[in-house]
This record gives sequence, C-alpha cells and structure tokens, in this order.
Amino acid sequence: MTDGQAACRTASTALLTDRYELTMVDAALRDGTAHRRCVFELFGRRLPGARRFGVVAGTGRLLSLIRDFRFDDAELRFLRDENVVDAATLDFLEGYRFTGSVTGYREGELYFPGSPILTIEGTFAEAVVLETLALSVLNHDSAVATAAARMSIAAGDRPLAEMGSRRAGEASAVAAARAAYITGFTATSNLEAGRRWGIPTMGTAAHAWTLLHDTEEDAFRAQIEALGVGTTLLVDTYDIRQGVETAIRVAGTGLGGVRIDSGDLPTVAAEVRAQLDELGATGTRITVTSDLDEYAIAALAASPVDSYGVGTSVVTGSGTPTAGMVYKLVARQDSDGGWVGVAKASTDKASKGGRKAAFRTLDAGTATSELIVVSDGFEALETASAHPDSRALHVPLVIHGEPDAAHEGPAGVEAARAHHARVREELPVRALALSRSDPAIPTVYADAE
Repeated sequence: MTDGQAACRTASTALLTDRYELTMVDAALRDGTAHRRCVFELFGRRLPGARRFGVVAGTGRLLSLIRDFRFDDAELRFLRDENVVDAATLDFLEGYRFTGSVTGYREGELYFPGSPILTIEGTFAEAVVLETLALSVLNHDSAVATAAARMSIAAGDRPLAEMGSRRAGEASAVAAARAAYITGFTATSNLEAGRRWGIPTMGTAAHAWTLLHDTEEDAFRAQIEALGVGTTLLVDTYDIRQGVETAIRVAGTGLGGVRIDSGDLPTVAAEVRAQLDELGATGTRITVTSDLDEYAIAALAASPVDSYGVGTSVVTGSGTPTAGMVYKLVARQDSDGGWVGVAKASTDKASKGGRKAAFRTLDAGTATSELIVVSDGFEALETASAHPDSRALHVPLVIHGEPDAAHEGPAGVEAARAHHARVREELPVRALALSRSDPAIPTVYADAE
C-alpha cells in the first residue's frame, strides 16, 4: 500500500460493536452453528414518545459502514491481546466479509410499530456481528429524523436551519445534521455535514462578534462590509429595539435579515416586524432561534417569523434521543436445512417470528394501515401485485454483500429527502398533530398465502 493509499483508506468499523457479538461467533464456530443461514430483523416495538409516526434515517450511513466492516491487523491484535476470542475465531474474522443480503425500508420512509425496517439474511456469524452497528446508526438517526419531521410539519413553508452541533458529540452532530436535512430542514451550521453530505450550510455571527467591538454599530458595519447587506444581523445582544434601529441605519432598508435569540418570541417578533416596517425595511426577514422545539415552532405559526434555527431539540430527538429499535433473529435453518421461524417470548418484549414483507395500504393516496405479511416457512413472499391498493415498502439495499451505492453519499441523502417529502403526503391528517397519541395508522399482520 502506498502512502497516498494509506492516507485515503477508510478506517475499519469492525470494533463499533459489543463484545458479546464476537463471543457468540466464537461459541458458534465451536459448536458448528456459525454457518447456519439466518434472518435477522430490525424493528421498533413501539413509537417512543407516543408519537404518531417514525422516520427511517441512517440507512445510507449504515451501508457505507457495512462496506468497511473488516477486521484488519489492528483490530485482530486488540482482540488477541484482550483474549476476546480464540485463535480459530481470529482466523475467521481475518477473512470476514458480509456476503449476505439486506432488504428494508428506504431512507426517509415512515415506519410504525412492528415495521420490519431492515431484514438481514446471511450466516449467523456474518449477520449477528452487525447488530450493534445497525442499531447505533438507525436508533440515533431515526430519532433525530422523527423529531425534525415534526418540526418541519410545524414550520410549514418557513425554512428551518439545524444548528445543534455544540449540543452533541462531534460525530453525532454530523449525523444529526444529515437526518434533519432528510426530513425537511433546509440547511445546517455544521461544515463537515456540508462537506460530507452536500447539505447547504449557513451562519453569520454570534453575540461574541458584537461584544468584540466597541459598539454594536461598529460590529454591524464590519459584518456588512465583510458579508454585504444581504447578511442577517443579530439584534438582541443589548436592547432589541435599539439593535433594530442601528441595523437599518447602518445597512439601509435592504438589509437581508435580523435574528432574535431571546425573549418572548411571539411578542418580540411582532414588535420587531412592526419596527422594521415603520423604518421602511419591509423586505427584511426575521429569523428566530432560542431553544426552539416543535411546540415552540407551532406556537409561532401566527407570528411574523420568516425562518427558524433549531439546536438542542433537534440533535437530541426533542426529548426522545433513541428510536428504541431492536435487532432480532426471526428465522433460521435447522439441522436438516429446513427453515423455521423463531421468536422471543419475553414479557413486554416478545417478537414475531418468520420472514416478512411490508406494504402501506392506501385509500385514495392516504395511508390506512401498515400491512405485514408473515411467512412461517421460507416460500417466496408476496409482492405488491397481491395487494393492489398498497405500496411495497422493502427495497434491496445489499445484494450478495455489495451495498447499493445509490443510497450512499450526497446523492443518497438527496434521494432520501425527496422520498420523505413524497411519503409524508400519504399521512392522514391526524398524523400531523403534535400531541401524544396512538400511531396514526394501525399495524396489521397477515399470514402469507
């Protein structure tokens, strides 16, 4: 490997997993079950926070991480030094490649309790080790995406900017910006998210900029000189009314916008709008920030606000930081090679065995149910032709170990964003409410014919 190739090489993702995944592989290699064909399923038993729908996000990220799931020298050395597995398992892991298949809901798709979001088929050894990685990605990103979708619904046609990087871990911040963009946000303050995922970036100045200068007027003049009159000036460092007056006096009535980051936002926004209009700055936009969530955004619906900036609430899932998804074995080959459905029966944590196909039933374009067709054996699953008033939800994501690149990178993000916008139009009106409730549509199970 050349120095240039080493510099460009993507780091292995193989240790982004829990120890017990590898100890199970170790034991399965010993007792001969490691190479049994299995079907795992990733799903959520319920919608956390009593929300009315969930949004699938993180799929494109996961596919890239699966592509890089390799046990190289550094990973193998750590496992050997820590006595995690024996020598035979280390040999197996050295040659590990996921060669199975993954089907699932497209990124940006809506999901409901029991939705088979991902179906992972392969040998036990190659599929079980993906559990932690798949859950860590989809639980985080789907929680952010679901919160962001609710904020987007509350905002209506007004633009939303994600600006919560300082409220999350550095890697989580980039993932959160991506998930928020997929579900309706229009920009992010995070430059790495812009570089990596092609998301539009935004940002002008913070209160520190105003405090740096001897006067607010000096700060505004310097910002306009640097960024032009189309910039947005932060007017609440001192007195908001005086800040607005100074902003228009310095920039003129063509000032692009003002930002308000404090106070009783509905009242302050109305006062600022009236003052701007009195000064002749009728085209100057008002952006509000200040600890917004979906409820605060909804409360501002009648206020003269042009755009929103959201930080803490969106990157933390607005009170629901994980989607609560699980990864369960639902079917396997027996010792004779036949297929059997398997399920967990624990109280409040039961799963439903068998391979599944998923459909969104529709009435005049409006979703009416989540139809899950279950195969106890392993015959061919039903297709959309068997359910003409429905939309099939599963698409191939990984075929014979090769991820579909169409779901990865900036192009995958744009495709997910467009898909989410389309499928959100299928939601019944009751799904758009922000109050706690049962899911907007029921999940219905049916046996495969």
